[in-house]
Amino acid sequence: MNTITEKLSSNDLITLEEKHGAHNYHPLEVVLEKGKGVYVWDVEGNKYFDFLSAYSAVNQGHCHPKIISALNTQSKVLTLTSRAFYNNILGVYEKYITEYFGYDKVLPMNTGVEGGETANKLARKWGYLKKNIKDNKARIIFAKGNFWGRTLAAISSSDDPLSYEGFGPYMPGYDLIPYNDLSSLENEFKDPNVCAFMVEPIQGEAGVVVPDEGYLKGIRKLCDKYNVLFIADEVQTGIGRTGKILACDHENVKPDILILGKALSGGVFPVSAVLANDEIMMCIKPGEHGSTFGGNPLACVVAMAALDVIKNEKLSENAESLGNLFRKEMNRIIAGTELVSSVRGKGLLNAIIINDTQESETAWNLCCQLKNNGLLAKPTHGNIIRFAPPLVMTEKELLECINIIEKTINEFH
Repeated sequence: MNTITEKLSSNDLITLEEKHGAHNYHPLEVVLEKGKGVYVWDVEGNKYFDFLSAYSAVNQGHCHPKIISALNTQSKVLTLTSRAFYNNILGVYEKYITEYFGYDKVLPMNTGVEGGETANKLARKWGYLKKNIKDNKARIIFAKGNFWGRTLAAISSSDDPLSYEGFGPYMPGYDLIPYNDLSSLENEFKDPNVCAFMVEPIQGEAGVVVPDEGYLKGIRKLCDKYNVLFIADEVQTGIGRTGKILACDHENVKPDILILGKALSGGVFPVSAVLANDEIMMCIKPGEHGSTFGGNPLACVVAMAALDVIKNEKLSENAESLGNLFRKEMNRIIAGTELVSSVRGKGLLNAIIINDTQESETAWNLCCQLKNNGLLAKPTHGNIIRFAPPLVMTEKELLECINIIEKTINEFH
């Protein structure tokens, strides 16, 4: 393959994608061919800081040697059996991850959106079997601004027209309430047909929206009061990103169903997981849910290595420390410019809000200039730029990135 691609420029490769690939993404115009730690390189050899981390999938840094070693070793022995047979890795992984997060059971899947679908099915099944909701009456509540994928179920819970328009009819039994609003949540919970509330502890795709302190504890309290399942979508916020292993840990709350993905593999392989205790997980019986690739030996060893790295290298603690420094420095920069109105986030999941409309191209143009200065980031919702570097970043590297951001803001016009 290298003999083919080494002759092609960035423009050549972008043209190939435009001609032969579906036009369902609008990437920044940089073509990457190599990654290591916090850095990526384009095909011309230009080096950049990665400040997106593949939407927080690369928390452990690009191509972490321990994760790659686990992948390489297992790939030479056994990669896939399906779940038609047992394999010698899955049970070891299931014990490891359930003990790591403190649940009875795990249901392994591949992608974050599959995790979300699995959690929804589990919640509905539990609602019928344990809460005695009448057939086909179960309701799941979501927060406005949520994002958990592009399947028909996921877009049915979305209030973003870009996600759902033109793809109806939509999944019944889904209802939305404002994020960070406990009174609206309690009003919905008064309906005994509500089986679950699915929520991101911090809304990532919405622009790193951080709820009030006490929101997660309030959700837990209401779910206990009304016998409703608390589903935490930690696909983007989990695995150390926000300065704790889970974002829910900031308020010491434990969801009934936990969804993990992205950094569960360190960005090396599609791996997701849904964790719950027996009362919920054992509602699913053989033949009712599954995945050919879910729980494959390759995914299992990669996930164990990825989780080991988070703990052994204290990446949650590093994210907490560097995140505080980042927001402090951003506030200093913001005080001297009218271009940026605010910064928000936890750990190394942060965003700056550009002082312009959502329809403007200011944030996009600023990201293009950041790229020219050696840092890659991407806007979300028009006027918000998410900053989420790998958690292996050092303080020295972060300060260098802050200098790039400050220089870019000051020279932008």
